[in-house]
Amino acid sequence: MKATFSFIFLLFYAFVLTSCVTTVRPRPTNVVVVKKIPRAHKIVYINGHQYYKWNGKHYRKTTKGYVFVRF
Repeated sequence: MKATFSFIFLLFYAFVLTSCVTTVRPRPTNVVVVKKIPRAHKIVYINGHQYYKWNGKHYRKTTKGYVFVRF
């Protein structure tokens, strides 16, 4: 009787409890890093943070260059 109960519990666990697992895959990011800032840039402050603006787009400074920021 114990063996039957253990077997049923094992099947229940294997098929019911583990079937709710989903895989989350991160989306690939399309980040463009600009290595050198153009001379025509302007420094703007938005909510206390410094951004660089040129061509109507805002960029923030990182260790590898400047990254486009979407507001």
